[in-house]
Amino acid sequence: MEHPAESCPDAPSAPAHDIDRVVAAYGDRADEYADVLGSMDAVHPDDRTLVEAWADATPGRLLDVGCGPGHWTAHLHRRGHDVIGIEPVPRFVGLARAAAPEVDFRLGTIEAVGLPDGGVGGVLAWYSLVHHRPDRMSAALAEVHRILAPGGGLLVGFFEGPSLEPFDHAVTTAHRWPVDRMVTALEDAGFTVDSVHRRTDEGTRPHAAVVAHRT
Repeated sequence: MEHPAESCPDAPSAPAHDIDRVVAAYGDRADEYADVLGSMDAVHPDDRTLVEAWADATPGRLLDVGCGPGHWTAHLHRRGHDVIGIEPVPRFVGLARAAAPEVDFRLGTIEAVGLPDGGVGGVLAWYSLVHHRPDRMSAALAEVHRILAPGGGLLVGFFEGPSLEPFDHAVTTAHRWPVDRMVTALEDAGFTVDSVHRRTDEGTRPHAAVVAHRT
């Protein structure tokens, strides 16, 4: 699920033993989430600029993993990209398909994407890792690495904090990541970091994004 907003942030894929909790929590609030955050109007302009620029510079098929109600997937499709949206919450998949029936939305998790090795040119993980326990991050990144073509791009959006710690997210427990810890996790998983972006708005949590590619 995608969204950095304070009121109802994003749902993603989680480790196998946590996924039921995450899916249930977001399933209970899927319609509310979609009403409040499930459109490009709810996206911060800086985030929109960043994601669009990354997508435009990334050749090949894109995967929007943890796509939530699918607004980013549909937006990228309308901009001419070949893109798939994968989401673990069935209600979100249903809402996404209803809103954009021309787009390829599939039920799945970031740890079991169901795509072939090297099958995509870029992966957008926009707040779709924030509910992952840190000790399970490597498994998710290994799956992203597997499905990316050599040199393929990755854009990760997440909540930034001075230390790696859980917090009471509006839907279910999430984690703040220091940028250097996220960079290290990506490098350990076989990625080369290209750029780091930070954003802090009054009254909201600090946000960060890392652009990387498969080494």
